[in-house]
Amino acid sequence: MNASRRLISTLAATTALGVGTLTLTSCTTDDSAEGQADGKVHVVASFYPLQFLARQIGGEHVSTESLTKPGTEPHDLELSPQQTGRLSDADLVVYLKGLQPAVDEGVQQAAPEHVAEASSYTTLENHSVDVHGEDQHGEHGHDSHGAEKGGGGDPHVWLDPLRYAQIADGVAKELSQADPAHKKDYAKNARALTGRLKSLHGEFKKELARKKTDTFITTHAAFGYLAERYGLHQAAVSGVDPESEPSGARMKKLHSVAKAGHVDTVFFESGASDRTARTLAKDLNLKTGVLSPLESVKKNEDYFSVMHQNLISLKTALGAD
Repeated sequence: MNASRRLISTLAATTALGVGTLTLTSCTTDDSAEGQADGKVHVVASFYPLQFLARQIGGEHVSTESLTKPGTEPHDLELSPQQTGRLSDADLVVYLKGLQPAVDEGVQQAAPEHVAEASSYTTLENHSVDVHGEDQHGEHGHDSHGAEKGGGGDPHVWLDPLRYAQIADGVAKELSQADPAHKKDYAKNARALTGRLKSLHGEFKKELARKKTDTFITTHAAFGYLAERYGLHQAAVSGVDPESEPSGARMKKLHSVAKAGHVDTVFFESGASDRTARTLAKDLNLKTGVLSPLESVKKNEDYFSVMHQNLISLKTALGAD
């Protein structure tokens, strides 16, 4: 990004946010200038799965940062004035429309030159709390029967390796637009990454083929795309919004689902409260386990290592060992 555009974008962000944020915005500009000194492309990602793509595809040519700190709930993110300024200064912004309203607003306000909006590269489904992978268009599979591109619907597309691969290809193309000099490297890295994702898909398909039951219960309806891809039935306590509270009727329904589907385990998210899962499991004499929605990872973990942990957990719960 040239110096004049950087100055203009920073001034615009400062004006929009008010004079009281002048000091913060100035610091952001200095930090960005230092980041540009090494000649790398600066990528700002909204949260971990998109930062991971940028790192894998950009390799040595990019520096990346995530707006969502590890352990923070992405849905609840609020942007600071500094972060909004960094959106203006970024060479590329990678985000998923509809997941984080504050980021949607920040991108619109900052108007970065290069943007990779993840949902525009694949299709999103309008999932309900029940998703039947073996009957994707049945009455329980979706809140509506259609799929849409470019925002809306269930945002958790990265949990389907093949949809995630589609997003990777889109990010690679936009990164090449931002930095044409390294286009061949980005294309090569994207091919390697999508190859690994297709291999991961093959592992899930093979390892879950021997399942004794197809039903799993989870406290958060984050796994609809995974269920669709591998012929599973996700029965969630709460909807796509993790903050929504289940009704008494929903809990009663889950008792029936658990018995009819020979459910073994009630899953809760890593890093989230296990209270609801343990209550339901106690009522039904079931075990509890962890499935990660991969919205963030711990130190020494990455997308592939956590997805393999999820696979092991599902194999055990579904009797596919």
